[in-house]
Amino acid sequence: MTQPARARPPIMRRSGKCCHANATCSAHGRYPSRESFLRGGRASMRQFPLEALDLAPGRLVEWRLQRMGEQAGSGVDGPVRRASFNQDKHFSVAEEGRKADDLFSSWLAIAFEVSGPLDRHALESALLYFAQRHEVLRCEFRRLAGELACEPLGPQDIGLAAVDVGEFDSTDELRTFLSDSFKERIDTLSWPLFLMGAVVRDDSSTVYLAFDHIVCDGMSMPNVVSDIQTAYAAYAAGSDVVLPTVGSYLDFAQEQRRRYLAISEFDGRLDYWKSFMARNGEFFPRFPLDLGIEPERTYPTVNEAFPLLDARQTAELESRCLAVGGKAFMGVLAAVAISLRETGGPSVYRGLMPVSERGKGDWLGSMGWFVNTMPIEFSVAEEESFAEVVANVRTGFAEMLRSIDVPFVRVWELLAPDDFAKRTWPFPVNFFSYADMRKCPGAENHHNWRPTTHVWASRSNGTSSWFQRDTAGLHMNSIYADTPQSRRTMTELRRTLQRVLLEISHFGTMPSPRDETTGSRVHGTVTTVNGPRRAEPGLVEWERAVSR
Repeated sequence: MTQPARARPPIMRRSGKCCHANATCSAHGRYPSRESFLRGGRASMRQFPLEALDLAPGRLVEWRLQRMGEQAGSGVDGPVRRASFNQDKHFSVAEEGRKADDLFSSWLAIAFEVSGPLDRHALESALLYFAQRHEVLRCEFRRLAGELACEPLGPQDIGLAAVDVGEFDSTDELRTFLSDSFKERIDTLSWPLFLMGAVVRDDSSTVYLAFDHIVCDGMSMPNVVSDIQTAYAAYAAGSDVVLPTVGSYLDFAQEQRRRYLAISEFDGRLDYWKSFMARNGEFFPRFPLDLGIEPERTYPTVNEAFPLLDARQTAELESRCLAVGGKAFMGVLAAVAISLRETGGPSVYRGLMPVSERGKGDWLGSMGWFVNTMPIEFSVAEEESFAEVVANVRTGFAEMLRSIDVPFVRVWELLAPDDFAKRTWPFPVNFFSYADMRKCPGAENHHNWRPTTHVWASRSNGTSSWFQRDTAGLHMNSIYADTPQSRRTMTELRRTLQRVLLEISHFGTMPSPRDETTGSRVHGTVTTVNGPRRAEPGLVEWERAVSR
């Protein structure tokens, strides 16, 4: 089925001016420019700090979502809809933070290119089509009798107001304005829950959208660019928008609550979690390295992104994994576990892993928070070979998938109620996320659209890392609490991880144990100090880079 849109939807037009304040760039990590991004053939969607986005100057225009009806939900009949477990917990944290005057804020954003002179009305129409297409984007959230109600406006009850912000003469000014706007205006407790705009130039424009997490997840971002680019091209050509029908996240949330709201801590579907907790000693798996975090305290964040492997090295890594019965993500997770052990962690990996709940049906193209979070556990003992560790990952992952039924937030509430009452995870938690962006919707057009994604959080009491594969290779984005110890720890971990990944990709082996007397690493008949020094370009280049 398709969702045709024949006529351009009506746009509310309003001109306006606003100013921006100067600010110092707060990014602690830099990333290659868009030219470097394209190096190696074609671009692919990649996540890195907004402050590192190579954004050419231009005229900034915003489109602000407006209510056209008298009240929220005026265009949608039927019973009150309830938020998902993820949404409810996220909203509760925001409510409690506001009461305590200690707000935690975060956002997800995407930017992409529209080539040629901008057809402004076509873009406005495409943005409105996008908001009308996804019910969750039109929602307001309110507490009703203790439960979180999700009240959508009807598609006909929203419009857009265009605001000409003004000319920006430098990239730094633009990035500062966008960063400040996202931080100040993305608010879980206020509608609308996302922002839209474009930096317009004579020969191209950069379109951007920023969202509160309550209406989307990371895998929603490919749908944003695919929907808007497809609709823009259709409106600019005067033709229909033809996209597959998508399901509503609100329907997903309703079904989730129907199935799991009434379960108790004695439900057999929680046995996997209980077994994990018995071995782990508590609900959350701790990040095993020292970050210098004080209990019951959060910190401003560091947001860093780095390339780990180039395209050839990543392909070699995948070949090594396939040769021992695994997949690329299993090799990456094995390398993370090995690196944690080598920098002082345990010989058993325990961590949380987000898993998509979209499936391959109508949810695939939807906006929403389709993520469950599950614990995974496997051995990474020093005497085990790479093949054995990958087999352990494969077994642990299969066991996890057999028990993926119950939503994480519901399990948390049932099995760790004291921790559930807190506004943050109780301590630094071991977290691993992997996505292959070459397989997401619209990936075949990324070399023209040039999309980038960006994540930000105001405070943290731990660390989270996202690993992404694209056409240029394997990349890592980490957000962690800003302490001197965490900077040292995360830098050492990243360097160790890159060395381990290179070892696996080149030789299909794990780094050898250190010689107890010299501290050197032993590779057969070759002894290396301060990391590998085989006659491999990737390893040599890496050593030169980290020794600067």
